[in-house]
Amino acid sequence: MAARSASRSALIREQLGHPVLDGDGHIVELFPVFSDFVRDHGGGPALDSISRGRGPSDDMTPDERRRGGLLPSSWHVPSSTEYYATVSSPARYYERLGEAGIDFAVLYPTMGIAMLQVLEDEVRTTLCRLYNEFMADQYRAYGDRFTVAALIPMNSPEEAIRALEQAKILGSKVGLIASHVHRGVPGQTWPPDDDWAAQRIAEWEVNGWIDTFGIDSAYDYDPVWAKAVELKIPLAAHTAGIGFSDRASVTNFVYNQIGHFAASGAALAKSLFLGGVTRRFPELRVALLEGGAAVGVETFLGLASTWQKRGGRAIRALNPDNIDAQLLYKLLIESDPRLSRYSAEQLKWHGSMKIPHDDFEMAGINTLEDVRDLFCTPFYWGCEADDPLVGLAFDSRITPMGARVPAFFASDLGHWDVPEFDEPLREAYELVERQILGESEFEDFVFTNPVRFYASMNPDFFAGTSIDAAAANISAR
Repeated sequence: MAARSASRSALIREQLGHPVLDGDGHIVELFPVFSDFVRDHGGGPALDSISRGRGPSDDMTPDERRRGGLLPSSWHVPSSTEYYATVSSPARYYERLGEAGIDFAVLYPTMGIAMLQVLEDEVRTTLCRLYNEFMADQYRAYGDRFTVAALIPMNSPEEAIRALEQAKILGSKVGLIASHVHRGVPGQTWPPDDDWAAQRIAEWEVNGWIDTFGIDSAYDYDPVWAKAVELKIPLAAHTAGIGFSDRASVTNFVYNQIGHFAASGAALAKSLFLGGVTRRFPELRVALLEGGAAVGVETFLGLASTWQKRGGRAIRALNPDNIDAQLLYKLLIESDPRLSRYSAEQLKWHGSMKIPHDDFEMAGINTLEDVRDLFCTPFYWGCEADDPLVGLAFDSRITPMGARVPAFFASDLGHWDVPEFDEPLREAYELVERQILGESEFEDFVFTNPVRFYASMNPDFFAGTSIDAAAANISAR
């Protein structure tokens, strides 16, 4: 490759006194290459199944989409030829990473993310398994600057555990889970493979509810969390929330797109917190990617303030059954004598729970400090470079007890909304130039926090990499 002049991101990196760790870059997969790998390893039928599932939704009218539950689609890849070639070629990506001002990158799938949501069990697990093998083979030679997240399908605990064990054998250091899975209506039959339109309508009809693996789950996922801790594999979630009730326009992609990663990430975090997962598994770490820090701060504030109002003993004080019916009757009659034609029994409030339920009971919350420790320690929030709301995560004036909601730099390299390969770090540094973050807070954002997330469960996560010594210093603090 011809020599290039230093990019602005590279120049920014030179002036920093610390490395830059990209907590969420992306691979753009070359589908023909992956397809050949899948067929060579016996996965042809699974590949054929998802190929049949492709349909011309963009050619449909809004009414046709509405009847079939189909939403506008979009592309995910960059439009620059050289940039596209870079993020789809391991060797080229490796050679050019310094131009982006990045020392080490944790890479996530593009096409592979959708494989976690394939409905047919055998197809989903086969494709995820072969995808992990394919990426391990593709990126094995570049481990000093890259690690690739392994797909961990979550439709059942058993398949998740098998995937975690496979990931460990392959040398994967982080697992990518779905933020949620769709659970169908029991007894629903599935249309034939060759009837694509009927399949899409059936998918819309059977996806009756969303399982977020904590509260109200169809399964006990504790064995999955235990296995992740045992194998020292932190988990990250990167699932679209497009299709949620407030993101289901049949004509406008942008309406559906804004905030959808934040919604799905918050749903998972609330579910695991309120379901007591973070109390039972204090070593577990989960990253909610691409939704930004603002949703993490908002969710923490909501949980903390709500616990103070209706958690533990507080819920009993809010019980309307505490109202003195006779005194209420007296006060109302004094204000409006016409109400005397009603009895005290009729005028008192009806419909309260006889025994108020503490929604924080499963989480084991007894103090505000519990809320802080069981939310702000296990959950990390991936933030795109152009997000000025990162500042909320570092502003101790906002959160109870001045707690920080851990946020880290996530370039989203490889996707359409990052139009230039060397853009993310220079955009992120605008947080310093605009005085949203100080230099030390910026170091936390682009290095300390992602190191703490990825190395928290596995102190050897960065061993042998380009940032080995610097990451070890962070872990030792």
